[in-house]
Amino acid sequence: MKIERVILPVLMSAFFGAAAAADAGKDLYTKTCAVCHAAGIAGAPRYGNVGDWQPRLAGGTARLYASALKGTAKGMPAKGGNLTASDGDVKAAVDFMLASVKAASASPAKPVAAAPAPAAAPVAAAPKAAAPVAAAAAPAASIDAAANTSGASAADINSFNRLLKPIGKRNPPPAEDGIHDPVNDGTVALMAPLAAYGPLPKSLAGNRVNWVKAIDEKKINPRWDRQDANAAPVVIDLNIVREVKGSMPDVVYPHKQHTEWLDCSNCHPAIFVPQKGANAISMAAILLGEKCGVCHGKVAFPVSECRLCHSKKKEFRPAQATAPATK
Repeated sequence: MKIERVILPVLMSAFFGAAAAADAGKDLYTKTCAVCHAAGIAGAPRYGNVGDWQPRLAGGTARLYASALKGTAKGMPAKGGNLTASDGDVKAAVDFMLASVKAASASPAKPVAAAPAPAAAPVAAAPKAAAPVAAAAAPAASIDAAANTSGASAADINSFNRLLKPIGKRNPPPAEDGIHDPVNDGTVALMAPLAAYGPLPKSLAGNRVNWVKAIDEKKINPRWDRQDANAAPVVIDLNIVREVKGSMPDVVYPHKQHTEWLDCSNCHPAIFVPQKGANAISMAAILLGEKCGVCHGKVAFPVSECRLCHSKKKEFRPAQATAPATK
């Protein structure tokens, strides 16, 4: 009887302690880790994606803990940028993500139906329409295979990030971009983006053009007024620095590069209130298409390029010991 009185509280304490740790891990993932790990931003292994996690699991759980606690050279900040999180909660968040991978691995794979063969184009179809029709009818698996870099099979719907276009599908010609009418004679007269972008400075993000550098080098000259070709932009050379909690560098918003393209009325006051402290900006809001996300990720470089915005390095100074008060 005495043994039961000792063992039962110990077992209950261990059970509730494990449950509390699991809840803490899920909570930290939801509030911090999911910003990158939900969509695979900047190469982060995605929640529940076996292909993303397999290469990392080879190093062992201890190595994953160390990466989460100390950060990585690939851009992940220590503790995901949430330096107030305890080491135990960070490890619990890692365990929470690993549990999702284990659950995904245990799920039986469903058979994938064979993709139907492309329908033959009508003999009387115009040659200009034949190419986009064939491209539209191509099996989706071929696109998966071309974009899959995780090592997962092409039949896995999570084998690549569907938010990112495969290399061979970027900047397609107007007749294949899904925007222009492929059977209109004027469409084929338009210059293909790849040909137009050829002489412009390159970038590793978005549509692979460094547009800011293109303006600086006078490779392009955005027209400021539709009717007046000589109208000049009102350029404001002003940087706004937003301090970021945690170890991520602070955000620098350069007005100069933006006002070389856009009039102030594009952003103020509908998107940003021109008043200090009046704009609550977060990565969650941006990913939902608000604030900076109105443009970035759509017509401007994607939010996966963290260092283009988080560009001001923090200066961490060691705390100075205070001298004891003298009587």
